[in-house]
Amino acid sequence: MMASLPVLNQPPRRSGALLDNLARRMRLHAESVLKPLGLRPRHLVALTVLRDRDGSTQQALATTLMMDRATVVGLLNDLEADALIERLRSPEDRRRHIVQLTDRGARRLAKAEFALAGVEDEVLAPLDARQRATLYELLLLAASGTVPDCDPGDHSPEPTC
Repeated sequence: MMASLPVLNQPPRRSGALLDNLARRMRLHAESVLKPLGLRPRHLVALTVLRDRDGSTQQALATTLMMDRATVVGLLNDLEADALIERLRSPEDRRRHIVQLTDRGARRLAKAEFALAGVEDEVLAPLDARQRATLYELLLLAASGTVPDCDPGDHSPEPTC
């Protein structure tokens, strides 16, 4: 039998597997509440961008969603078929389309966001409100890719920078 060797310079706890598990649980629950609304996660992201920007060109939407134009056209076709968005000719450039959220799309997005809030409440039920706020802030910081300013007076055993 081979003795296990310690891994040098590795903290005893790693977050990657936990984040992956949490994300998988969140995604599966989210898909289950979006399906009855006729939405998939990529639809939800597109609708949210259109609402938050009060519309967009197809090209700008493709850039924001980091999708190629053909994929965005297919995505918009799905949303337009359900009357959640409309494509209008740009008054400045008739070759371009402006994509707008319809009233029906705004109502569907609101229902989806309400359902997703319930998913988050379910998945994060073990955390109280303060812990959820802390988790959100930490995830936001990690997702930003920025390093916090170091506190030269920080003498903790595990400094944060």
